[in-house]
Amino acid sequence: MQDYLGFAYAIVVAGGGIMGYVQAKSIPSLAAGLVFGSVIGFGAYQVTAHNRVAVSLVTSAALGSMMGFRAYKSGKFMPAGLITAISLGMAVRYAVMATSSTPAIEKPSRS
Repeated sequence: MQDYLGFAYAIVVAGGGIMGYVQAKSIPSLAAGLVFGSVIGFGAYQVTAHNRVAVSLVTSAALGSMMGFRAYKSGKFMPAGLITAISLGMAVRYAVMATSSTPAIEKPSRS
């Protein structure tokens, strides 16, 4: 079973960086979106293939914190507040997976 939410989260983050560049010609938004999206995608792969949540947990918590600070400073919900909410939700999801006694994602049996 794949971490579909993790891969979707990676696409949303990378897409947000691309949209920031298209709308405002912001190269930092493009770079941050692509870097964070790539790391989140790698983390989703780690959850899927090896049942390891550390990369996803740390990355989503860091992104949520940084974007939360930006949302607080700007006073606007979009886009920083939305990414904050999604990131913190994903961080909670990965924290629950990390503390769960059962595997986060069941691997198919090799029969």
